[in-house]
Amino acid sequence: MPAAGAVPVTLSAAERKTLKMRVRGAKTPWRDRLRAQIVLAAARGRDNARIAADLGISVDTARSWRGRFAGRGLDGLKDLPRSGRPRRISAAQRAAVVALACQLPAATGVPLSRWTGPELATELAGRGLPGPIPATSILRILAGHPVKPWQHRSWIYPRAPDVQAKATVILDLYQGFHGGQRLRPGDRILSFDAKPSIQARGRCHLTAPAAPGTPARVEHTGTVFASTPGTTGIKPFMNLTGQVIARPGYTSAPRVFVIVDNGSGHRGQAAIDRLARAHPNAIMIHTPVHASWLNQIETFSSVIQKKVVSPSDFASLDQLSATLLASADRYNRTARPFNWKFTASDLRDLLRRISEHEQPAQSQTTLAEAA
Repeated sequence: MPAAGAVPVTLSAAERKTLKMRVRGAKTPWRDRLRAQIVLAAARGRDNARIAADLGISVDTARSWRGRFAGRGLDGLKDLPRSGRPRRISAAQRAAVVALACQLPAATGVPLSRWTGPELATELAGRGLPGPIPATSILRILAGHPVKPWQHRSWIYPRAPDVQAKATVILDLYQGFHGGQRLRPGDRILSFDAKPSIQARGRCHLTAPAAPGTPARVEHTGTVFASTPGTTGIKPFMNLTGQVIARPGYTSAPRVFVIVDNGSGHRGQAAIDRLARAHPNAIMIHTPVHASWLNQIETFSSVIQKKVVSPSDFASLDQLSATLLASADRYNRTARPFNWKFTASDLRDLLRRISEHEQPAQSQTTLAEAA
């Protein structure tokens, strides 16, 4: 029985289960685990002095959490709202910070692409805002605001007049059709792309592996067929194409559909004719302008960029080349097909939404000109 004056604690089955989970949970905060231990001990009939001695806490702490649970149940084990220190930055100052941060720097005459905390602090001080605001406070204000001006996303609409016709050819190939007909037995599809932006870049200090609580530290600075020529262009593209089509299954294929973007090594009708002369069963298909994402090789390129290239730390071009080729071999041993879901029907819906989005803006422009 609890000692005289100790508030009796009775637990339901659900409350006991919840408290035991908090005690055993590997990620339970220390304060929540301690409070659960106090209540469980109290429910077993232990007095406050015994609980305090067992848990290495004061008697007042044991008494407080025991009483709060007895009065309000599990809700009593939560922290009470705290008023905190009064704000030193007024609402008007906070509004000024947000207003400036939501403007592009160029619009204010500042030659920057986007704001940083220190740059915002300097600009606000130059505008005579009362009381200098530290950069850390500015970042804290913006972090709690629904508008995140430091975030950005690149975008572009496919605007080529023939985007739907060209893209439909590629998307139909992914669905197993060409020209409205099922692909023939033995037909093959190849996706090509060049990545001239990959560079061998060595670092002065060795990259340190990740450790508990510390991320890796880097000094600031289908089947895949790969090659690493010194430059991009017509000759490297034709060489790689020849290596692939010379393989069994391709050289005897009725048709090999070669999907490419509009890069300099395979651009226009001249590239189509050049490939057809070298390989009569090859049919080159270009993605629409600003729609190279339709080429599935871009998905593989993103895998290479994330898993192999970034962060770049290669002592030489030879090391970079060997790493890229080895990663392609490794990928082929465990590769699974990409789950491509975007169809010609999805494309039509996308173009319709883009058209509907642009029409109101065009109407507003026309009205403004008329006014």
